[in-house]
Amino acid sequence: MRKPRIGILTWRQGVRFAEPAYFRRLLAAGEQLGATVYLFSPQDVSFASKEVKGYTRTAKGWEARQFGWPDVVIDRFRYTPTQAFKDYVAFRKKQSFLYANNRLANKWKVHQVLWRDPAMHRWLPETVNYSRAGLKEMIGRHPQLYIKPSNGTGGRGILCMKRTKQGYRLLGRDSKRTKVESVQPNWQLAAGKVSSWVNNGLFVIQQGLNLDLIPGRSIDMRLLIQKNEHGEWSITGQGMRIGGAKSATANLHGGGKAMRVRPFLEGHFSAGQTDYIMQECAHLAKQTANTIEQHFGRMMELGLDIGIDVKGNVWLIEVNPKPGREIFRELGAMDTYKQAIQRPLQYALHLAATREKEKMRAI
Repeated sequence: MRKPRIGILTWRQGVRFAEPAYFRRLLAAGEQLGATVYLFSPQDVSFASKEVKGYTRTAKGWEARQFGWPDVVIDRFRYTPTQAFKDYVAFRKKQSFLYANNRLANKWKVHQVLWRDPAMHRWLPETVNYSRAGLKEMIGRHPQLYIKPSNGTGGRGILCMKRTKQGYRLLGRDSKRTKVESVQPNWQLAAGKVSSWVNNGLFVIQQGLNLDLIPGRSIDMRLLIQKNEHGEWSITGQGMRIGGAKSATANLHGGGKAMRVRPFLEGHFSAGQTDYIMQECAHLAKQTANTIEQHFGRMMELGLDIGIDVKGNVWLIEVNPKPGREIFRELGAMDTYKQAIQRPLQYALHLAATREKEKMRAI
């Protein structure tokens, strides 16, 4: 009996891959689980022969060879403003494989889907599509706003706008994650700066929250919820992310650091309130996963950025359908890190076994 085949769909150029360190660990975990796991890109698929030019890791580096059709495909192709991404989107529309995870829409559409579910309302900051008029209305209602690209991750392109006695303080990271900071003395100058930042791209405006549990630092929780080997949603782990000084976001890429959740929260809230916050985050994660899946179809894992304000209220800041898991390495939580790598493969194997049983019943 042959091993189940799991294909990992990703960007590549030659033998350069988008997430090489993660993929090396993923392929090693697949071998331990008794699966054949390989990387491939849209250009590697032959529909005529039903074969895939896949890449595996050897002692000499990445090596290509022909593989049979995958039983399940895990999609790790991340957004980039390139032709390669457009080609990937066209490829995904062909629905040629059994995918472990469907594609998610941009931030604005995801917000609309979540807002249509009344069970989500208490966790969602006010969010609108970017326009100059919308910016003026929002800054009138909220002393702080975040202007975010509708696509993209890692803290790139996010701008924080804050009303101060001196005018409007703008703080962000550009597409290369370089810090940008200025204070504009009046609305016209501030709006002009924001307009230049957005530069006719697709952006959303999100209500700023008082997350300054440490003054002057952006802080949030990254929570990873994944399907397990039984196909059920389960929280793998979470960690607090503390942004660097004068950083608009708490992303680890931008110089932030990770801390364990309970010790951090108990440094700011009572033990009882900490229990409540953690239970609320778990409730939020499972409800978000269910709401997303009901609309977009089968999902495999979600990384949630969760804000906890100074009063202990819980807010959903962002949903990432192709999350990283390095926060667990940063925390030294290596068992959680190992599980975070294994679970997508375990779920893929569950899907493959379920599909095989369905075929047998149909005979």
